[in-house]
Parts: sequence; structure tokens; C-alpha cells
Amino acid sequence: MAELRGKQLNYLRGLAHHRKVVVSVGAAGVSRGVVAELDEALRVHELVKVKLAGEDRRDRQTCLERLCAATGAHAVQVIGHVGVLYRPAPEPRIVLPD
Repeated sequence: MAELRGKQLNYLRGLAHHRKVVVSVGAAGVSRGVVAELDEALRVHELVKVKLAGEDRRDRQTCLERLCAATGAHAVQVIGHVGVLYRPAPEPRIVLPD
């Protein structure tokens, strides 16, 4: 999967703005259950907000990177305790700009 470019990331950030968090990572961290839940959410929605646990910014960033690696998703952004991930479906519903 190719890296997302600036214009595409901005487009996805705009789409994610009004979405609600659908997956939460608790104190247990990135477990199999969280990965399975996120994988299903990405399959259905393509663009997902995730509530990240951890007080330290690096901990939250590491958590997001682990989620991306486990699901094959792209990290779009992290603001505070909320991360946004994107993974196109086999037949994408979100059409990214060039």
C-alpha cells in the first residue's frame, strides 16, 4: 500500500472530523480483541477514529503504530487521545484526491 500524500491526508482529516470514536484501546493496550474490533471497523468504514490509552504522547503514538502494523492501515493523525486510521476496502467507498 502506497504512502498517503499531503492532499490525501488533508482530505481524510476533513472526513474524520465529524466522525465518532468507534474503537477504544484500554489499559491493557493493543490486545487481539482490540485489533479484531479495529479490523472489522476498518472493513466497514475505511476511516476510523480510535481512543488511545496512555498519558505520554510517545505511548499513544506507539499504540497507533502497533494498530497500523497489525491491521495494515495508515495513520492519518493523532490529536490528544484520539487517532485516525485509514485502510481502503477492496472496493473503496472513499475516493482519495490525486
